[in-house]
Amino acid sequence: MLDLMPSLKEWQPAATGQRCAVATVVGVGGSVPRPLGTSMLVSEAGEVLGSLSGGCVEGAVVAAALEAMHDGGTRREFFGYSAEDAFAVGLTCGGELEVHIEPLGSAAGGFQLENLQAFAGSGPAGALALIRRVDARGGGAVVIPDPAGYRAESSAELAALLGLTHIGAPEAWPLMQAAAAQLGPLLHGGLTGLVRIAPPQGCVALASGETSGGADTSPEPITLLVESRLPPARLLIFGANDFGAALLPAARLLGYHVTLCDARPAFAGQERFAGADEVVTAWPHRYLAEEAAAGRIDARTVACILTHDPKFDIPLLETALRLDLAYVGAMGSRRSHRERVDSLLAAGVPAEALARLHSPIGLDLGAVTPAEVAVSITAELIASRSRAAGEAVQAGSLKDRTGPIHNVNTPQHQETPWT
Repeated sequence: MLDLMPSLKEWQPAATGQRCAVATVVGVGGSVPRPLGTSMLVSEAGEVLGSLSGGCVEGAVVAAALEAMHDGGTRREFFGYSAEDAFAVGLTCGGELEVHIEPLGSAAGGFQLENLQAFAGSGPAGALALIRRVDARGGGAVVIPDPAGYRAESSAELAALLGLTHIGAPEAWPLMQAAAAQLGPLLHGGLTGLVRIAPPQGCVALASGETSGGADTSPEPITLLVESRLPPARLLIFGANDFGAALLPAARLLGYHVTLCDARPAFAGQERFAGADEVVTAWPHRYLAEEAAAGRIDARTVACILTHDPKFDIPLLETALRLDLAYVGAMGSRRSHRERVDSLLAAGVPAEALARLHSPIGLDLGAVTPAEVAVSITAELIASRSRAAGEAVQAGSLKDRTGPIHNVNTPQHQETPWT
């Protein structure tokens, strides 16, 4: 839903006050076009904002959303692939989707369009989170403008979402603690996921698809869909050269807030670096230390050291490897890397810290040109952000290989001073 919010002010049905419903992917299986949390808005006139599957199931979802607005209830729909029924609504990719559909209302505690519109102008880069209740008995949402600082255990809005009449009620404390324990990592990490919590003792939730008149009252966990978005992570490029110029747009394409830093004004001031979010003329290690001391560096920050000059590299790496950064990479040949390691060990940098250094930088893609090297670096960044992906491509990481960087069977097989 967060990806739709910047478009709400321009979407005519929302601007004119039409009734709307939101359809959200709350379960996936197999190969699916869109991930968990993907949403689509449907107006009472059948107009649509967003997409759930690229066209496979949208028609059926619109029909279900119109029904939900008519009767005022939430519902869940399941879509898969049916080889037996050629006319069944499903996913041609063979995957499965579970879609939660809820009318947007103005009732207190409900999922209110007005609440979303208030944050619609925050843009895709602003911090924002949304917690929605998506089980069969629940509904409503909590909009959180500061997910990193949110304290779930003391939130009266969250208590109401969980169905608690008062945050001080006897059953409230264990339920709020259980919710906070699962919500915290998602909210503070800028992630999307489902949180399931056992309902308070004595409370009964209806199974999916049943009505209040049904005989079966088997318990269902309280289910919350969490979408959290933090400000963009920072990527610091040290080195105003051809490789820094190529990495800059590639890093911005991945959503990073990019800073270019170089101690030489004549190099940092070139027009080709104007696309950076910030251009800083300063000694790299001093700048990094000052940013860390000011609290502007965190565990999502990436440092790419492309200067290939020991007078910059050694003090900068010594500073960077003592910080809790997501990624530290340095450009250079095998020989320059060995010389760096010796210098850093002599400076007192622990061996375990050196194991975190990606040098030579990037994945082994056979990259030669600055543009190709930028792809190699960003590929390693993507791999390092996911443990599963990182393990899958670990053998291809240049830092874990031996021998020449470039394959001897390629035309560019010589060791070079820049990769």
